[in-house]
Amino acid sequence: MRALLPYPLLALGLAVMWLLLSGFSRGQAVLAVLAAIAATHAFSALGEVSPRIRRWLAIPELFGIVLWDILVSNIAVARIILFDRPRRPGFVTVPLRTRNPSALAILAIIITATPGTAWFDYSAARNEVLIHVLALDDEEHWKRLIADRYERLLLEIFR
Repeated sequence: MRALLPYPLLALGLAVMWLLLSGFSRGQAVLAVLAAIAATHAFSALGEVSPRIRRWLAIPELFGIVLWDILVSNIAVARIILFDRPRRPGFVTVPLRTRNPSALAILAIIITATPGTAWFDYSAARNEVLIHVLALDDEEHWKRLIADRYERLLLEIFR
């Protein structure tokens, strides 16, 4: 089965996305499956190893936390822009415990998708990330937030 679908979850996600964007018909379903198979084979040619997920139940918890944080951050950024005086933006260097490429990629997506923050740079030598924050009042708050809310669950998922 791995020979046909080296990354089955990726293939499923691509096929579903194809059908959501193009509409469902038998012809589109066939195209979606063929495109998903071709894409996963192209991805496997890059030599990437499929990530090993250790704790599946932590994924919905992380997803819920991220959705909540994005909602709260949207409101906070809107309040800053519309009503508050301008805040002091800045950069924070956050030390990380994980070196797993999949966990780092997901952490980058989480930080960048959350309004008011952006992943700026990653140092593999020092295993730390530089993030930009719209309202930097307390650097330690951001370090704890990333370590306790996101990285802790990513370590559980990918360890």
